[in-house]
Amino acid sequence: MSSAISRQDILGMVRGRRPGYSLEAPFYTSRDVFELDLEAVFGRHWIFVGSEPEVPEPGDYVTVDLGRWSVIVLRDDDENVRAFHNVCRHRGSRLLAAQSGSTGNLVCPYHSWTYDTGGRLVHAESVGPGFEAGCFSLKPVHLKSISGLLFICLADEPPEDIDEVAAVVEPYLDPHGLRECKVARQIDIVEDGNWKLVMENNRECYHCGGHPELGFSLFPTIGYAEEDIGPSRRAAYDRFKRIDAEMTAIWERGGLPWRQVLRLAGRPTGFLVERTPLDRDGESITADTRVASQRLLGDFTSPRLGRQGLHLQPNSWHHFLSDHVVTFAVLPLEPGRTLLRTTWLVHKDAVEGVDYDPEKLVSVWRTTNAQDAAFVAGAHKGVSNPAYEPGPFSPTESWVEHFCAWYLERLDAHLGGQP
Repeated sequence: MSSAISRQDILGMVRGRRPGYSLEAPFYTSRDVFELDLEAVFGRHWIFVGSEPEVPEPGDYVTVDLGRWSVIVLRDDDENVRAFHNVCRHRGSRLLAAQSGSTGNLVCPYHSWTYDTGGRLVHAESVGPGFEAGCFSLKPVHLKSISGLLFICLADEPPEDIDEVAAVVEPYLDPHGLRECKVARQIDIVEDGNWKLVMENNRECYHCGGHPELGFSLFPTIGYAEEDIGPSRRAAYDRFKRIDAEMTAIWERGGLPWRQVLRLAGRPTGFLVERTPLDRDGESITADTRVASQRLLGDFTSPRLGRQGLHLQPNSWHHFLSDHVVTFAVLPLEPGRTLLRTTWLVHKDAVEGVDYDPEKLVSVWRTTNAQDAAFVAGAHKGVSNPAYEPGPFSPTESWVEHFCAWYLERLDAHLGGQP
C-alpha cells in the first residue's frame, strides 16, 4: 500500500516530469493521486458516457458512476436528452440503481418523492406548510451531444472549448448518422490497471503485434513516421500508401472530410479526428475486413469507406465505419481497476440475423479488449514494482506523450490555480 502523498508533492512531480518518458509510479498506484484524478479530471472536464441510441425513447435512461458521483442520463418526455445527479432532493437517496432501464417518472425508493423526466418534483407526500416544490428539482448536470455522442461535465462551469470541438468533428461524424442507429451489443470488462494505463495502451500501436485479429483490418503502422518503419513493417507500409491514395480519391469524391486534426494537448478538451484506410478489402473492422451489417449507415451506398476515428481526452475513443459504430468509454473504479465499456451500434432498421451477425460484429474487439486487458494488468504490476522507473517513449508513441502532457497540464491548472 502506497504512503500518503501531499498535493504539493504531486504538483512537484507534475512539474518535474521528464518529457518523452512515462510517468512516475505514484501517478498510477497512489490512492491520493487517484482521488485527485477524480476531482481534477473527471470532475471538471467533458466525459464521454454513452450515445443517444442508448436512450432512444422518452423515459429511457442510463446511470454512470464516477467516483462518488452518480449521474442519470435520460430522454425526457419532449425527447431531449438530459443529465441529472442521481440524488433525491429529500434526504439524498439514490434514485435509480440499475445501469439502464426505462421509467415514466423517477420515484425515490425511500420516501417516494417523485420527479418527472424534466427533473421537476411532482409529488412529495406530507410536506410541511410553505413547502415550495419548485425549489427541489433534481440538480442538473451539463450535457453535450456531439453527433449523437454524449458527454457530461460535473463542474459548475464546464470547459467552453467543447463547442469548438463539435464544430471541427461533426462534419466527420455526421455522415454516419449515429442518431439513427441502435445498440446491437454492449460489453463491460474490468481491467486490472489504472485508468491512465488503459488510455495509454489505446494511444499507441507499438504493441499491435499482440493483436493479430485487429491487425487484419488496421495497419500495423499507426503512429509511425516513414523513417521509423522497420523491415518487418515495410510491406504493410507500402500497402498502406497505395490504399491510402485510393481511399483519399473515394473520400474526396464523396465529400467526406479526411485530413487529420490533432489537438490532443494544450487545451481542456483534447481531441484527434481523422479518416484512415483499412487494410485488405477494407470495408469494416471485422475478421475478414468485410461489413458485419448489410444495412449501411446514413446515406452510404458503398461499404468501402475506411475508418473514421475520434480520440477524446480523457476517457474515450471511437470508430465510425460504413456499417457500424464502436464506442469505448473508460471509467475509473479504483487506482488499479478500470471499467472499459464497449458499445456496438448498427442502423436502427438493421435486423439481427438477417442484416447483421452479432458474433461477426463483436468478435475482433472482444478479443482485442481481452488482449489489451492482459497488457494493462502486466503494466500495472510493473509500475507497482519498486524497481520501476520511467522509461523513454518510442517515436511511434507520440499520442501517449500527448495524453500524458494533457493530463499533467490539467493537474497543474487545478493544483496551481491556473485557468
